[in-house]
Amino acid sequence: MSALPSGSELSRIIRRKVFYIPGYDPIPPRRYREIYRAEGAEQARISGYSLNLKPRARQDRGKSQNYGWGVATVMDGAETEAQVEVLIWSDIVQKSMGRSIVATYWQLVRTLWIYAVSSALRRMLQIRNGPVIAGLYPIVFLSLQLVLGLVLGAIAGWILWHLLGSWPLSLLAFLALAAGTLILFRRMDHRFYAYYLMHDYAFTAACGGAYPPQLEPRMAAFTARIREALAQDWDEVLVVGHSSGAHLAVSVLSDLLRADPPDAAQAPLALLTLGQAVPMASFLPTANRLRGDLRYLSASDRLTWVDVSAPGDPCSFGLCDPVAVTGVAPTGQRWPLVISAAFTRTLSPEKQRQLRHRWFRLHFQYLHAFDRPGDYDYFAISAGPRTLADRYRGRPHSPGRITRAVNRWTAT
Repeated sequence: MSALPSGSELSRIIRRKVFYIPGYDPIPPRRYREIYRAEGAEQARISGYSLNLKPRARQDRGKSQNYGWGVATVMDGAETEAQVEVLIWSDIVQKSMGRSIVATYWQLVRTLWIYAVSSALRRMLQIRNGPVIAGLYPIVFLSLQLVLGLVLGAIAGWILWHLLGSWPLSLLAFLALAAGTLILFRRMDHRFYAYYLMHDYAFTAACGGAYPPQLEPRMAAFTARIREALAQDWDEVLVVGHSSGAHLAVSVLSDLLRADPPDAAQAPLALLTLGQAVPMASFLPTANRLRGDLRYLSASDRLTWVDVSAPGDPCSFGLCDPVAVTGVAPTGQRWPLVISAAFTRTLSPEKQRQLRHRWFRLHFQYLHAFDRPGDYDYFAISAGPRTLADRYRGRPHSPGRITRAVNRWTAT
């Protein structure tokens, strides 16, 4: 890791624009501000720097409908100002989740068929079984709910038949208890996340890995917002993609660089992908655009791309190079630099015990404080004095990086 800037560089305030692209999340973006506020304060306390949130910059309020906030930090004697903007697609997620119970079970069958027949399921198991197991979880759990509902309904119907000898009442009891069981589980899904994850995987698989039509205009709007920022007076424009937001970020920046490559006078452009699950999309037959974008961006000299994941995160393909495992790595591949968040070292044993079995919370750990921080610190990256390129200059890939190409579908 290179040294901090010195001399005149430390005497001025460093300004950064951050664009955060969430994963498949129906919750409005305000929650990301609350995570940043609470966890940033905790990380600042642990690491010994100052971090304070501020209102969104006035000039941004009229330009964008996206949600955002400001950050002011003092780290290692350097002052930094950052403007964070969440690129919103939660409304699209909400609409895709507005499905009946019957429609969700049809999604289950269709999604499982797509991943099985395309061989994506089998090939993903060859690199990481954790995210595949997480992908099978909603299928298994929803199936168990259905079986339980049918069994309880059958018992109720059998009892009524023997008590009253009425087939209509027995059938009504069967249907009522079976449906009631499924409705109850649906209402309790905030505890189980089975419906949520089923909708997530179904959304990815719906077009065989291609981006759904309703998402394309939003991605074009994201591209335009980032292009505007590059033309402004920032010291760095940083795009952060978490979970499925990681492959959205790859395609957005590929569109940007193909159409209008930034020149040397513009702010440095950086991409930080966190907890990526790229193979869930790129291993599907018609993900040609995504595969082409991965190949293009991995060879670009117009940006810095760092990919952070952790083997302990069961919802991401930890330490898998998303370009290489997809089978589209070009000769002379430059990016991404694959870094481990190393949960077993950067989280204390007490913290690890708290998070044990909370796999969904672990998937968001990249946006939280680490009580034994290493060289990955989300708040220092997004609001500190170093650019992403400077912070990781000379840093090798983390040991255990997986580059074995196992994907069947490599057309771009």
